[in-house]
Amino acid sequence: MVIKIKTREGNKRLSTQELLQEIYRGIEQGETEFEIAACGQHDIGGPLWSPNGRLTFRVDNPGQRVGSMCMEGTTVIVAGSAPADVGWLNAGGEIIVKGDGGDTAGHCAASGRIYLGGRGGTRTGSLMKHDPAYAPPELWVLKNTGSFSFEFMGGGLAVVCGVDVPDGVSPLGERPCVGMVGGTVYFRGAPGETSPTTKIAELDDKDKKFLADNLPVFLQKIERPELLAGLQDPAQWKKIIAKTYAERINKVKFSLKNFRRQEWVRGGIFGDIYPDDGRVVSLVNRAADRLRIPEWSNYAYFAPCEEACSARIPSQTRFALLRANKIAEACRLILEYSPFPGSVCGSVCPNPCMTACTRCNVDAPLNIKDLGTFSAGMPAPRPAKDTGKKIAVVGAGAGGLTAAWLLRLRGHSVTVYERDAKIGGKLFNAVSRERLDGEALQKELDRIKSIGIEFKTKTAVDKKLCQKLKKNYDYVVLAVGAYQSKMPPWPGRERVWPSLDFLKKVNGGEKPKIGKRVVVIGAGNSGMDVVFGAYACGAAEVTAVDVQKPSAFPAEIERAQRLGAKILWPVFTEEITADGVKLKDGRILPADTVIIAIGEVPVVNDILENPQLDRGYLKIGADYLLEDNVYAVGDLTRLGLLVEAIGGGREAALRINAALHGREYAAKPASRIAEDQLSTEYFTCAETAPQKDILAEARRCISCGACRDCEMCLKSCPEHAISRAVNSDDTYSYASDPKKCIGCGICEGVCPCGIWLLKDNPLV
Repeated sequence: MVIKIKTREGNKRLSTQELLQEIYRGIEQGETEFEIAACGQHDIGGPLWSPNGRLTFRVDNPGQRVGSMCMEGTTVIVAGSAPADVGWLNAGGEIIVKGDGGDTAGHCAASGRIYLGGRGGTRTGSLMKHDPAYAPPELWVLKNTGSFSFEFMGGGLAVVCGVDVPDGVSPLGERPCVGMVGGTVYFRGAPGETSPTTKIAELDDKDKKFLADNLPVFLQKIERPELLAGLQDPAQWKKIIAKTYAERINKVKFSLKNFRRQEWVRGGIFGDIYPDDGRVVSLVNRAADRLRIPEWSNYAYFAPCEEACSARIPSQTRFALLRANKIAEACRLILEYSPFPGSVCGSVCPNPCMTACTRCNVDAPLNIKDLGTFSAGMPAPRPAKDTGKKIAVVGAGAGGLTAAWLLRLRGHSVTVYERDAKIGGKLFNAVSRERLDGEALQKELDRIKSIGIEFKTKTAVDKKLCQKLKKNYDYVVLAVGAYQSKMPPWPGRERVWPSLDFLKKVNGGEKPKIGKRVVVIGAGNSGMDVVFGAYACGAAEVTAVDVQKPSAFPAEIERAQRLGAKILWPVFTEEITADGVKLKDGRILPADTVIIAIGEVPVVNDILENPQLDRGYLKIGADYLLEDNVYAVGDLTRLGLLVEAIGGGREAALRINAALHGREYAAKPASRIAEDQLSTEYFTCAETAPQKDILAEARRCISCGACRDCEMCLKSCPEHAISRAVNSDDTYSYASDPKKCIGCGICEGVCPCGIWLLKDNPLV
């Protein structure tokens, strides 16, 4: 349906605002086509958008700024002529004027196409510009323009056909292209007097193709196809482009250098006021004289996802490898950070990386969770050549196994001591199979075993053995975890079952005997694991209580509630009786079995002499070093997420490896890339929904702080100072030539990923 709007009835005329309101209402109702009998109203066909398709406006007798700020997806057709500012700030629309266009047509246009079927007025095409992320704006004029056309033009394409212009008269008017610094103006006819900062050039093959392809389109749009035969001879056309800075500076007659040498001499009129070093500084500074210096800071800062991950897994790097079709390399990369990509990253981790993802500010976070699962089946890398160094790891949980894995991959001999019969720690014993697939975990544990780590299971490490390990091994990593349940001094606490004892039996394939009514004290993730285990063992009614808002992940709480569990808070326990859990408010929660899951503390007195504790956990420094050649990681130092134990194990392994090679450990500075360095607007038009297909998901990654190799800086630098090099290892790098760079900052402004940083010149 076409909406027809008549803006004048007798002496009554719709105001511009009233007309625009009618248009808005039509768009809200799903209409996309409008015929407007205007009466000088402004801004018709401006910044509008419809989810229902392309907007089309057919207009008679418009006022100023027809099609101003017009967006992609909009077509404006003016039956006759239009006054000033046609397509002002055009941002992607198609604007067709069958007659003349008035003054400043196409002023500040940044995208889209404007077609004038007649003349353009004064300052037609002034301040046109081009964002390299989009196609250049185009302005087509059938006849001629007024004075000062294309003044201060910075980009885009203009075509002036010169139809009906007398011989010898310039179709560009007086003083065209003043201050022009970019873009191209194609014209047919006499050029007239052009600005000394521009030059007239012959058309190359690319120019000829552009005109040959697009002239028929232009003439069809303005309904003058019969003129094509007279316009398509390329020999009649020339182009105006801006001179480069080097071309302009060579024409300057006044030499500041000569003035300094011949006039401003030492001891002259200024000699006693300003000590002159005799060095000539250009008006446009380069090299050491620049006020600001650009720096390609690739991977200099943490991406938000990387900074939020305790294991410092660089998801942005994995997505970059996927975009480059280096799929195997992307899958292997995570194994340099964690041996548990499937069981932890892809299953039990709350994925703080996704919460921190910059894409959250655009639409939805990247599907990093599935990226972990994507790497779960990768074979183990081959360890490096044996170094002859020996490391003992005490405890085969997430932290200890991560340290053992990374140290063995670096060629060191690693022996793991574990008191249980099987390795895996809490991953194997405590995490419910509702949350973690046991078969997937076993595959990852088998991968760890496959690289030559020696395991001594059923071996409890006491003080005597610990001392022996310190003497016989170059380094020792303590990762025994925290297995002693916290137990408040309630009366009847002997009736309470520690959650780890219960879960270990359940995960071992047993069905421990419990009553039909179970109360779980603690509603964190461990509490939810107990809930799942209780139902699996035949419980009919399970209630989880906590003194505060449950800390379990929302998905786990929802899963427990779907099974029928009740979750109560705030609830304060006073006593455990034969009838159940007595609360401080006098209520009794009936229970045949009570299981506590409020956390655990480590037992270290059996291993260490006089351990220094903080609230029950082992005190260590920021570098995980406990003493001499002993590091401590994981729940032994503080209760945390599994990924935090993995991060601690990795950090300890890297520090040990550096020490064994006689190197200082150099950690990446823990600085997150600033949000204002990123240009998220470049990514608003990409796929917005998280993709299950990881290869498709890689395209959504903003690549925070990591060069995307988009070449926008290379193409945008006005001085051609930036170059791209391919390194011997098949990586690439960008550099700015100080002899050409003027420190303008365009590279920093156009970089979508925040790689180019402009720093003050310390010498100025």
